[in-house]
Amino acid sequence: MNEPIVITSDDTILRTLDFRPYRSKVERRVIPFLPAPGEPQSMEVNTPWGAQLTAKYGDFLVSEVDTPNDFWPIDPVIFEESYVIIRPGYCVKKAITLLVPLTDVTSDPDRQVTVISLEGPETVRAGDFYLAKGIKGEVWPYPKEKINDVMLPAD
Repeated sequence: MNEPIVITSDDTILRTLDFRPYRSKVERRVIPFLPAPGEPQSMEVNTPWGAQLTAKYGDFLVSEVDTPNDFWPIDPVIFEESYVIIRPGYCVKKAITLLVPLTDVTSDPDRQVTVISLEGPETVRAGDFYLAKGIKGEVWPYPKEKINDVMLPAD
């Protein structure tokens, strides 16, 4: 078994990929992660796609409306620049997300890829995910199955 390919936000391969711009077409639930001073200031989060990420004090916990307990953390600076809170507890993403199939990196849908996101490493099967790039050049794996339900091409 091959070791996973590792991709970071400053990886030179990112310059060779044909990222396409997408806009989110859904609203999402959001809550800030603000533990009290005597409580743990970070929390491990098991994402809906099987990764374990770390939420830190001040991060935002975002989920799809119909699955509020399946959330993922977003860095507060990225959240503030990428999302708009439309009413208490709900947001929409205003920023463009750049996406490319991870198979453009691997040429093998079964190959494992570890993407080093701001919230931690996520190892995924290339054929099941796209590589997403955000407003600050941050990268993360984006579930292929969600593209049609959540995103619209921005072209």
